[in-house]
Amino acid sequence: MNYNIKEVAERLKGLRVSCDLSLEDFCEKTGISVEDYEKIENGEKDFSVTFIYKCSELFNVDLVEILTGTAPKLSSYSIVRKGKGLPIERRERFEYQHLAYLFKNKDIEPLLVTAPYDEAEQSKPIRLSVHEGQEWDYILKGSLKFVIGDHIETLYEGDSLYYDSNQPHGMIAIGGENCEFLAVLIKK
Repeated sequence: MNYNIKEVAERLKGLRVSCDLSLEDFCEKTGISVEDYEKIENGEKDFSVTFIYKCSELFNVDLVEILTGTAPKLSSYSIVRKGKGLPIERRERFEYQHLAYLFKNKDIEPLLVTAPYDEAEQSKPIRLSVHEGQEWDYILKGSLKFVIGDHIETLYEGDSLYYDSNQPHGMIAIGGENCEFLAVLIKK
């Protein structure tokens, strides 16, 4: 299963219009500028997982349905084999694989994330984002510099972090190598 950015843009516009949301109201509710959203809606700009997650919450539609146009159908169990998660590559080279994309009515969004190591990022401020709910991250490989609010933490293989994702947060891989971790987005 895969998706096309222009098709995602069309689905977003369709959902926004069918919910009778003006551009301004929609942007206020999702925390994005009108200028950036117009580019997304026209298929000219990439979107983040956080943005799509906010849209899925706002429209009460599964995140996977927004991405693929297909609603998850499984309700008893779902197996996703190694390397076969729904690929999502939407945040400054971060790679995401959705690990439960076939299961409907999920209470969580489990993602396998690879944060690329980038020497240039090491001396720059970390980009922060927010989304509804809570999140649990577990480091599988490498190290992650994590910022939440005014706190900066370093996470190593085997460490985990649980937090209120309404707080501004962001992360970068450190230590000279990519960081691979499980991110579990928990809906409220």
